[in-house]
Amino acid sequence: MSVLEIRNLHATVGETEILKGVNLTLHSGEIHAVMGPNGSGKSTLAYVVAGHPHYEVTEGDILLDGESVLEMEADERSRAGLFLAFQYPVAVPGVSVANFLRTAVSNVRGYTSQPAEEGRAGMIGSNLMPMREFRRELTEKMKEYNVDPSFARRYLNDGFSGGEKKRTEVLQMAMLEPKFAILDESDSGLDIDALRVVSDGINKLATQDRGFLLITHYQRMLNYVKPDKVSIFYDGRIVMTGGPEVAAMLEERGYGWVEEEFAEKPEAETAAA
Repeated sequence: MSVLEIRNLHATVGETEILKGVNLTLHSGEIHAVMGPNGSGKSTLAYVVAGHPHYEVTEGDILLDGESVLEMEADERSRAGLFLAFQYPVAVPGVSVANFLRTAVSNVRGYTSQPAEEGRAGMIGSNLMPMREFRRELTEKMKEYNVDPSFARRYLNDGFSGGEKKRTEVLQMAMLEPKFAILDESDSGLDIDALRVVSDGINKLATQDRGFLLITHYQRMLNYVKPDKVSIFYDGRIVMTGGPEVAAMLEERGYGWVEEEFAEKPEAETAAA
């Protein structure tokens, strides 16, 4: 069993503190949903865990199976078992889905760190997963996760609909097989049919060997992907954690009461109290 621990995490962008002491523990086999209003810092949490260089960790730690990842670059964290699915996946014209996945899988599985076969040094693809083996696995995964085979030849996310982008990220998860997957609002921009397909893919990947951190605004994805825990994120920190009933409460009451309940009081008001 693997464990992802976020301990008293503080992070800034420039001079602005966004994360203000986040504590969260995720075990393999668990699905933990994080819900909160716009601007609360949920996406920042996802980026900081994944190793985005734009953010600076000023206090706290992120541990993967007891080892800090703070000194690791984003690609090193990926090899260690972390995966981030973006709210708005970036288009990469000129790079096909197949070439992108072959390179990513080869990196994560250690092919790129092995010496090239004798007589093939310097040849394109000499330090990548063998093409025949890769094609076979990709074909199987595309069929299993309901991804059109033509996607393999298309440029990554270039001209893709919202549903196609998110479906492709599910395919990436299936190929990379991370220990922990962080999904930053994967329901964003999806119609109901695409939401069902993406949710079905997530449920297939949610095995006892993998943990999921689902970041979302709304209950609707949680109607298809059942979380073990639900946390409310507000003003850079987690202010409440419970079971699925927390998501149902937010659906009923909205986020207005969260601000009333957990907003920091001015010093004068705090002293008077």
